[in-house]
Amino acid sequence: MIPRIKKILYTTDLTKNSAYAFRYAVNSAQKHDAEIHILHVIEPIPYQIQSILSPYMEPDEIQKRDEAKKYLAQRIEARIEEFARRELQKDHETLKRIASVQVVMGNPAEEILKKMDELKADILILGMHGRDIIRHTFLGSVSERILHRIRKPVYIIPIPEEDTDISMEEI
Repeated sequence: MIPRIKKILYTTDLTKNSAYAFRYAVNSAQKHDAEIHILHVIEPIPYQIQSILSPYMEPDEIQKRDEAKKYLAQRIEARIEEFARRELQKDHETLKRIASVQVVMGNPAEEILKKMDELKADILILGMHGRDIIRHTFLGSVSERILHRIRKPVYIIPIPEEDTDISMEEI
């Protein structure tokens, strides 16, 4: 028996295609009477660069950088929430299905897998980069790393051939 879909983890990298993939998350939530959890992962500055910069930074500069990261995460979270409200402005019932919007720092594949486990999500929905699948010999490093380790269904949504009317960039 196929497990019932109750929780959907939709991940966004704030690109047009991830915004398009949001519609698949919404459609799946409607069809399965499920809730949607939205996740965005901010990649940290690579360790090599941090180790080069750290000796030259004063403690107050480090604190300011940490505050800037928190502010950035809050702004991105607000942007995603506004995008969802705008996209679902005529469908308040589906808007209620959005159970959480979270912005975290870390390695995207690791954080997505961790959030899948934490939420006990039933499926993962994410957008694929690029218009021409043939040009790409692999799905993308994040998608590929996730697919090698996940034990749940994953929907990787390719960008459509035609232009879409959806974008997170307008917020």
